[in-house]
Amino acid sequence: MKKPGKNIPELKGRSLLLHVCCGPCAAGCVERLLAHYDRVGLYYSNSNICTADEFEKRLCYVRELADHFDLPLSVDSYDHASWLSVTEEYREDPEGGLRCGRCFGYSLGRAAAAADRLGYESFATSLTVSPRKSSDLIFAAGREYSGFTEWNFKKDSGYLRGLELAKGWNFYRQDFCGCEFSLRSREKSGADGQR
Repeated sequence: MKKPGKNIPELKGRSLLLHVCCGPCAAGCVERLLAHYDRVGLYYSNSNICTADEFEKRLCYVRELADHFDLPLSVDSYDHASWLSVTEEYREDPEGGLRCGRCFGYSLGRAAAAADRLGYESFATSLTVSPRKSSDLIFAAGREYSGFTEWNFKKDSGYLRGLELAKGWNFYRQDFCGCEFSLRSREKSGADGQR
């Protein structure tokens, strides 16, 4: 395993499972991780996505990403009702509020269990690459789980690198995080752009 450099977290072990929110966000993250770990796997867990069709559409491009890098991919079952039960209390919170913290905790808990089950020494998430998501909020949720590694993929133009790869591979780029609350907020503000 290579030694961490500037803007690289203290590495935990030689293998890492990356929780993947979508192909475009994960593309640049994977590139970085492959430079530091002997074994990298992908874990698609997105029960926050408000429709099964959107879940499957994003999964299609995560599969393409796994193929591009020849990486194993594990897919969590889609259970939006379970995700809602954890977050609905905060349905009126603004983006970046308590609802998002609960959402991150839900997904990272599932990723931690998958990393353990699949034999990875550590795990991280591609969520930190988005300029619209607070890495500090994601890290706070991740610290609840053993093996979590605080990769801030925004650093060193990580988002732009993922975007460049996604455009080159013609990946679908969504314009909301996936949940109905985010979609409602986007529609009210008229905002667009990838999460």
